[in-house]
Amino acid sequence: MRGSIKLFEVFGISVNIHITFLLLPVLFFFMSGINGVILVIIVFACVTFHELAHSVVAKRFGIEVRNITLLPIGGVASMSKMPENPKEEFLISVSGPLSNIFLAAVLFFIFYYTPWIPKEVLFNPLRGESLIYTVAWLPWANVMLALFNLLPAFPMDGGRILRAILALRMDYVKATKIAVGIGHIFAIFFGFWGLMNGNIILILIAMFIYIAASSEETQASLTATLKSFKVKDILNDHFITIEKNTPISKILELIFHSRQEDFPVMEEDRFLGFVTRSDVIAATHKFGPDKKAGDIMRTDLPAVKPEEKLLKAQKIMEENEVRALPVMSDGHLKGIITLEDIFRAYSVLSR
Repeated sequence: MRGSIKLFEVFGISVNIHITFLLLPVLFFFMSGINGVILVIIVFACVTFHELAHSVVAKRFGIEVRNITLLPIGGVASMSKMPENPKEEFLISVSGPLSNIFLAAVLFFIFYYTPWIPKEVLFNPLRGESLIYTVAWLPWANVMLALFNLLPAFPMDGGRILRAILALRMDYVKATKIAVGIGHIFAIFFGFWGLMNGNIILILIAMFIYIAASSEETQASLTATLKSFKVKDILNDHFITIEKNTPISKILELIFHSRQEDFPVMEEDRFLGFVTRSDVIAATHKFGPDKKAGDIMRTDLPAVKPEEKLLKAQKIMEENEVRALPVMSDGHLKGIITLEDIFRAYSVLSR
């Protein structure tokens, strides 16, 4: 995720912190001093443990986990794909809350028999403001994190557990639609409650739930609609190419006067690289309109083959944060494929 800083790596999984997360300790410092900062660290240590549990179980099912990113509203594990088997989704989803319940039980046991934490502090951690009360809040934070995540507010863990159970009795798209509908209800409730109480974190969580649920509903429908299609079925084989000496000003003209926004860079019949719209815009601001295509083209983008699954091409675009890819066969450029092509095909076929 852009704007993220790597903290450490565990089990081959990079744990990152998003730059916006740094707003939280600053906010809590002004609200509660150093204890507020410690509380943020404690809660997000629990969140990291929670996301690692998801990630470890996902890896057991052969799903690659690229990283975990800590955001102001929680943690997100970036997986190469979502589990297609309902039982796998259930086990991956339930592992997070169970890990927090386990951690809470261990901490309760340790703190209960720790002489420097009085029992009245352990069972009433909100009654004081000293550091010992903040530390005593740790097991309770895990309990609350587990219970909150078990709410059936898709795409939170409880919502995914609900979808997995529903998917055992109906098709995946219908199960997703039901789970998303319930998620939207929770999002509206969280948003209203946050507005009534001036809780900005709850409002952000509501926005995340609503937007993420809608996005997953679209992706589930798209996957079901396009799962049997290949790149060759929709690739654009009537495309404009440019040379490495083509200036940015000329590329901008092509973008403005054609329906194409991403261009293969060719030298005779040899494919050299790819220039995307975002590359052109960034280079225009940085270097001006006279810079050449050869100076800004991307040579690191993976190409896809005509026979590859359309959904795989979409995944490659998402992983590389691009809108288009070259389509190659036997070393020759056969066409280009864009996210717009994929969503256009979905729009036509899903009617």
